[in-house]
Amino acid sequence: MTDDRRSLFRQRSFAGLWWGQVFSITGDRFTYLALAGLFFEYSQGNPSASYAALLALFANVVVAPVLLFAPFTGAWVDRHNLKRVLIVSDVLRALLVFSMPILFEMTYSTDVIFAVVFLLFAVNVIFLPAKSALLPEVVRGDQLLAANSLLAGAGILATAIGALAGGYIIDRFGWAFAMRLDAASYLVSVVGLGFVAYRAGDHHAHLAPVTVRGYAAEVGAGWNVVRQSRSVGAAFLALAAVWFAGGVLHVAGNEHIQAMASAPGMSRLGALLFAIGVGSGIGAWWINTYGKRLPRAYVLGAGLAFAGCALALFAMSRLFAVFVGAAFLIGLFAAPALVLTETALQEGTDLAHRARVFSLRDFTMRLTLLVSVSLAAWAVAWTDTRTTLLGCTVVLWVLGGCTVGLGRRAERVETTAAGLAARGEVGR
Repeated sequence: MTDDRRSLFRQRSFAGLWWGQVFSITGDRFTYLALAGLFFEYSQGNPSASYAALLALFANVVVAPVLLFAPFTGAWVDRHNLKRVLIVSDVLRALLVFSMPILFEMTYSTDVIFAVVFLLFAVNVIFLPAKSALLPEVVRGDQLLAANSLLAGAGILATAIGALAGGYIIDRFGWAFAMRLDAASYLVSVVGLGFVAYRAGDHHAHLAPVTVRGYAAEVGAGWNVVRQSRSVGAAFLALAAVWFAGGVLHVAGNEHIQAMASAPGMSRLGALLFAIGVGSGIGAWWINTYGKRLPRAYVLGAGLAFAGCALALFAMSRLFAVFVGAAFLIGLFAAPALVLTETALQEGTDLAHRARVFSLRDFTMRLTLLVSVSLAAWAVAWTDTRTTLLGCTVVLWVLGGCTVGLGRRAERVETTAAGLAARGEVGR
């Protein structure tokens, strides 16, 4: 571990944020597996209920709050105390997750579960940009890449723990018990956030009163920040590719695993999520050490191309050991898109506009997810899981090439600007 990362853990604010994320994301993985287990169990008892269709509907319900609210919540978050927003959000998420097993037992209706999932992810629309906006106020600017790598590592560690433990707990104790553990994890996150030292920025005092026209202008300012930077655009494109592949794996990958398994269940899915987590951890470590010396666009594009190759391996095999290896490689090659995009947006925005830029990111990625799960559900119905996964491979290769091209144009623009600035200095 480098000195930068050691010093971050000595900072109470960052350590509280990091540990809180480990616990809450571990719980999130429990809930994801629990819902997948619930839908699988429900589809087995109801011949008219398709497992792939339930998974696709689940993904659409997850995406819907982001598409409806994300373009507008960022400007609202920018007006409020970020720490307070995070704590209230975690308390609400704990209550919503805890209510799911109770409501399903009362109604035996997946519609009720989908309604609560919608509310849960509506709260996430507020929590996620606030968390990303808070980090630059907790650590120094030169520690941002290391801090994002560590937070990515927290998600990876949580995915590994949640995937292995979650699959076992659900198969042994049931999906409802796993959801209660998730509710408790959000309360642990609240305790961690209590250690974060944060003072609201001075820009809050100068904000104009809220009007429809003024608020629309604040929302538009976030779009302008992103549109003006080609390097940020390349990072956005790479991240969208990862989300697209994630949507396809959610529908086609889940069904592919269950169809190939001799004994269907959540333990196999948990093992594959664990492999993805291990690969992502190594990828995040590499991008923060050797990889940070390389041009970002080339790293992002190559990562997408290699992830596509790993996905093709996953699609063509019937062996679970090969599935695990492919999952590890997918996590390894997708990690740069997760770490570098977060850092690029934090470096390129100020506190007054930061949450709305991250809300835009969330909106764009969830829209991509909506498209991918809908296409995957249609493709699986008309072809099969293998063909659908191979089609996603081609998409990753194409988007990887586009990412490199956009990044190269950004480099030429930056080089030209630097040259003009240097000649101006010489002229003076």
